[in-house]
Amino acid sequence: MVFSRPASKSVKTTVGEAAGRLRAVVFDWDGTLLDSYHADATAYREMFRKLGIAWGIAELEKHYSPNWHRVYRAAGIPRRRWEEADELWRSAYVHLRPALMPGARRVLRQLARRYVLALVTSGNRARVRGQLRKFGFSKMFRAAVFAEDARHKKPHPAALKLALARLRLRAQECVYVGDSPEDMEMARRAGVRAVAVLGPFPNHERLRKADVDALLESLGELPGTLERIKH
Repeated sequence: MVFSRPASKSVKTTVGEAAGRLRAVVFDWDGTLLDSYHADATAYREMFRKLGIAWGIAELEKHYSPNWHRVYRAAGIPRRRWEEADELWRSAYVHLRPALMPGARRVLRQLARRYVLALVTSGNRARVRGQLRKFGFSKMFRAAVFAEDARHKKPHPAALKLALARLRLRAQECVYVGDSPEDMEMARRAGVRAVAVLGPFPNHERLRKADVDALLESLGELPGTLERIKH
């Protein structure tokens, strides 16, 4: 089911005109195309254990953000230990093998016939590129922006604006698809239409309150939603 945000008649006309020029679909990776919450949470818990922090899944779910520095601050990890925390997380994650979200491969192949596809992720380059190779997606995305490519993290729009520049497209020609409120805020701040997909991460309540053009229960609804946005 699709939940569209309310809009006045004049706003609908503007959105429809912009959507008629839709040329690119830019995706988030973790939680949107990759079912990575269990792996992510497992790596976090191992990191917390080695740092001597008494955090479990309840605390992580309460404070989770794709901007992991927010998680570090909430957990009381001093800045001087952030690099250590990063390495502990990566060391734990490397042994885990998250799968694709249901329907991800089919949806990407379907959309690739009509749109340019791109990726903007908070994930680090080495990890995400390895996963893209594993799933045969190395050539799927015309542009990919990773954590190292932008100084500011989501919801800052820098990473998405960089993707637009690499694609040589205007904001109104693109839509961003993500699974977090930070994704949606980033899209809005970049002037890009925002489509949210309820994924495995613990943010559904906040995501339902976010400013979006459409809220999807599953990724499989995306192709039809893009057609409705265009018209």
